[in-house]
This record gives sequence, C-alpha cells and structure tokens, in this order.
Amino acid sequence: MLTLLKLLADGEFHSGEVLGEELGISRSAVWKQLQQMVAELGVEVHKVRGRGYRLANALSLHDVAVIQAAGTPPGWSVVALESVDSTNAEAARLIASDIALPALVVAERQTAGRGRRGRQWISPFAENLYFSVLLRIEGGMRQLEGLSLLVGLAVVEVLRETGVAAAGLKWPNDILVGRRKLAGILLELMGDPADVCHVVIGVGINVNMQQAAEVDQAWTSVRLETGRLSDRNVLAGRLAERLQMHLARHQRDGFSAFQDEWERNHLWQGREVSLLSGVERIEGVVLGIDALGALRLEVNGVEKSFSGGELSLRLRDDS
Repeated sequence: MLTLLKLLADGEFHSGEVLGEELGISRSAVWKQLQQMVAELGVEVHKVRGRGYRLANALSLHDVAVIQAAGTPPGWSVVALESVDSTNAEAARLIASDIALPALVVAERQTAGRGRRGRQWISPFAENLYFSVLLRIEGGMRQLEGLSLLVGLAVVEVLRETGVAAAGLKWPNDILVGRRKLAGILLELMGDPADVCHVVIGVGINVNMQQAAEVDQAWTSVRLETGRLSDRNVLAGRLAERLQMHLARHQRDGFSAFQDEWERNHLWQGREVSLLSGVERIEGVVLGIDALGALRLEVNGVEKSFSGGELSLRLRDDS
C-alpha cells in the first residue's frame, strides 16, 4: 500500500493499468489497495474515467537520505516510520537499544500523538512534521536550563527561513502566527537530571495541513501561510542542524546566552496576560524571561518569576 502511495504522491493522474504494471498486480487489485489506503490513512483519492487516479493533494513522504542531506548533523541516527503511537514514545524506547545518539525519529502519522498537559496532538498522515530527538545529557541540571525555550527559538528560525515570516514564540512552548498555533514542543526527561539522563525533544509542526475539524483551537500551517507545499524532509534536516548549533552553544554558554534573542521573538512581550495554574489565575504584564527561562511578570507593580510544566499563559482579553 505504501508503494502505491509513493507512486501517487506527486498529485498527478496515473492510470490503473500503469499502476498495476508498476506494482505487478491487476487493475482490480489496484482498486482494492486504493480503497484500503483511503480507509486506513485517511487520504483522499480522485478517480476520473479515462485519466485514472490521483491524490486530492500531493504528498511529501519521508526519505531518510533526503533528511540527512538537508542538514542533519554527521553522526546523528535517523529513523523514519510509516506509523507510530508517538515519535516521543518511540524515541524513549530507543534508550534501551544501541543506536547512535543523538537519534532523530520522524513518522508519517501518530496514532497517539501528545501535546503539553496530556492533550492530544492531531497527526494526519503525511501532512505535518512529527519530530523527536533523543539526547544523552551529562553535566547535571545546567544542561537542562531553558532547554524547551531554546528548542522553540530554533523552530521559529527555521520556519522563518521556510517563508513563515510572522512566526513567533509564546511562552513556554508554542509557536504562533498571530493567535494561530503553528507548532508545539514537548520535552520529556528520563533518568537522573543531577547526573546522567536522557531527554526527548518532541516537536510538532503543522506543515501541509489545510483542514482539521478535530483541532479545538485556532491554528495555521506552513502551507496556509506560504501558499505552497513544503518538503517535510528538508524541514526536518534543517531543524536538526539548527538544534545541533543551539545545543552546542547552550552547553558552552548556558541559556542566558539566548535570553535576549528569545525575548525579541516573543509575541506577547509587554502584553497584559493571565497566567493559569490549576484554579489560580494571576494577572500581570509580560516583562520577559530570566536566565533560566522562567516567565517574568509585573504583578501589581512587583516583578515575579514563574516556571513549571502545568502553567498556561493567555492574553488578558482572551476568553
């Protein structure tokens, strides 16, 4: 079935006869595979008498060689999967293997993709980038300071180079265009953070998605912003390259080296916001972040810092 999908990925018409010859099967078997593909992968196929079959939208399928050639640093392992529960979970399972690290995992789809605070991450087949990197961290807590914010900065930089000029950061782990979400980040830690541990950096980017009724918040995609199909392999390779550069600088200089740059890219800098922590609601004005990546707010004329995985930031006028 995946071979058939690759033949149709260009979005052009292909006759059943030619597809059958390529696959070594009958035209009726081609039709059965197409029906299975539509049912299992959720792709839309158009059938026109005399012309054959084509996908409603061209697809950019993952290719390890292209990901590596697009900028993936030497020595990184790259794993590309057709389907997985989540790329973060798969990356975590690699800890028990002898794979060379860092290890990058991408997938055409996730059946149980996860965002922050246990939320579902919608993961349609071959449309978006589901990207996780497994790192071994040595040197204690300093190597983890502001790490998720650092990743967000790398994502924004690559997205802007891709043509999404308005992409920006929202503390702590979102990338937005205006108020529409374009990407999110989920970091997961395993082991002893005071000694040697592993970190999975998970990044989800809406790349070529054009509709998704099941998403319950305002969103956008690279394709909606640029008007063109993006190669997810090139995006993955460039992001891996930028992450490597920022991680090396972070290891050498700490997160404070990125503090000013992160604040320049924060869309809500100076805005009135509400910070939610469980049932508690804190009103304030965003001053920026500190050298560890904590949010600095002016609350009733006093500067306070906040950090933690269960915090949620909203604009004051956002219901």
